[in-house]
Amino acid sequence: MRRTGITRTMLMWGRRNRKKLFLLAAFAIGCIIFQRNTVKDLGDAPAKRDVDGNGHLVQGDELERLKKPVYEKPPLDLNNLGEMGTPVILNLEGEEKKKEEASIQKHQINIYVSEKISLHRRLPERWNPLCKQKQYDYRSLPTTSVVIAFYNEAWSTLLRTVHSVLETSPDILLREVILVDDYSDREHLKQPLEDYISSLRKVRLVRARKREGLVRARLLGASTAMGDVLTFLDCHCESHEGWLEPLLERIKEEETAVVCPVIDVIDWNTFQYLGNPGEPQIGGFDWRLVFTWHVVPEREQKLRRSPIDVIRSPTMAGGLFAVSKKYFEYLGTYDTGMEVWGGENLEFSFRIWQCGGSLEIHPCSHVGHVFPKQAPYSRSKALANSVRAAEVWMGSYKELYYHRNPHARLEPFGDVTERKKLKEKLGCKDFKWYLENIYPDIHVPQDRPGFFGMLKNKGMANYCFDYNPPDEHNIAGQRVILYPCHGMGQNQFFEYSTYNEIRYNTREPAGCVAVNSGTDYLTMQLCRTAEQDVPEDQKFILREDSTFYHVQTKKCLQAVDKSYKGSPAPVLKPCMDSDLQKWFFQERT
Repeated sequence: MRRTGITRTMLMWGRRNRKKLFLLAAFAIGCIIFQRNTVKDLGDAPAKRDVDGNGHLVQGDELERLKKPVYEKPPLDLNNLGEMGTPVILNLEGEEKKKEEASIQKHQINIYVSEKISLHRRLPERWNPLCKQKQYDYRSLPTTSVVIAFYNEAWSTLLRTVHSVLETSPDILLREVILVDDYSDREHLKQPLEDYISSLRKVRLVRARKREGLVRARLLGASTAMGDVLTFLDCHCESHEGWLEPLLERIKEEETAVVCPVIDVIDWNTFQYLGNPGEPQIGGFDWRLVFTWHVVPEREQKLRRSPIDVIRSPTMAGGLFAVSKKYFEYLGTYDTGMEVWGGENLEFSFRIWQCGGSLEIHPCSHVGHVFPKQAPYSRSKALANSVRAAEVWMGSYKELYYHRNPHARLEPFGDVTERKKLKEKLGCKDFKWYLENIYPDIHVPQDRPGFFGMLKNKGMANYCFDYNPPDEHNIAGQRVILYPCHGMGQNQFFEYSTYNEIRYNTREPAGCVAVNSGTDYLTMQLCRTAEQDVPEDQKFILREDSTFYHVQTKKCLQAVDKSYKGSPAPVLKPCMDSDLQKWFFQERT
């Protein structure tokens, strides 16, 4: 009933506002559209689909004709570097090594290697074998416009993305590829790019008149799109065989579904394709509002009838997804108060779920993505994006974010009045509903006044508990130290729970301070799950005299000036009346 109501509302809303948001975006941003040898293709697309209309699946030669991509890949040559996704490892020296290093410095991707690889290379099969057995009613599937925004992208990675789409997407389904140039200033992306795409069917180039940022650049492309479905890709991707059909079929089944492909990693240095045919992971977030990956929980597995059914995901990574154009308009497209990438993915994820849609990952759709070594350009405005998401969609839970990112309270984030009106108009649910129904696996901190923030020592002034995880994906294993207090939250944010745990819960899953058997120093371990009891080595009682008493060893935490590697650290010592054993939390407001 809920789905039917949303669809009916979408239709009513669409009659009044169809194209309004996109046209506003296009005129507000301003653009130049370069379109050569494409008008005929776009005009022919509906005619190609208007066959007998009986909705029956076809077999044999007819099926192969319907599956035929816009362009066929050239014959396979296994002697080509990187073919079938193999790594390219060049033992360079001298000037050539310098050129390689310069390409990495410039793009944060090994473009020297990329330029040695064919723009048309084939990828190995990295999907569940059941996906190959799926059949589609091609004539009934919606068409799509693939939108690819770029800024100063390297020639080879951009054009490999374009050719990959053209060579893996059925001609009958691909309405167009829209390249959106976000005011690049590199010469190869000017006339040479226009000349190159002029020979490609179904490819259009839209140029922004000023630097807009990813979000508005994507909207600029979407505003000119003529397909039924918008498919957004990043500008350094490679599409796996059969990637498009599952996305379009799911949106045909459920128009309020926003569907993501499985994102396979392409190594930024060797361009090895690291796709995995096993169970994909789903998206989440931590209380810094940073996107995270997680295994599919058992409760979600029970909702699926087969290994190739879609998987519900609390959040999306952001770069790659497909959405009905009508539904995208109904949901309010992107928040145009955002610019660079970062945070916009969580905002859109919250909005999809809270406003009645669903966010899913399709195991049969795989797209490879080059994750750069680091961002090749400034993303200083990404923090404002996260603040906008928190202010509009998180309600009182935004305080959990601000506690862990106190500097975010001071970040200018613009006017969100219209976004809050949109939330009210669409009748969206609150964040408590989202946490309970869509992401119940995330631990919601208690953050009781006086029991969170910087954990400071009375006897060693201005030193705080400090923890640096081994890496972004692994929180456990390192020692807790004392470091001069900086008041920025993050690695100096701790919380004392009513279960006698000292939690490091800026990240997800959360870490808990523990004492390894036979030692007197503190390390970080994963906290228990909700169904488990607190391990004895993680129990610390904060007593009225401000001492932390470790239940298992019957000792107290003490600040020691020279401990781990000659630096200050908290260690266990026999309990005594000393300011070095007195601790207190301080919140930065």
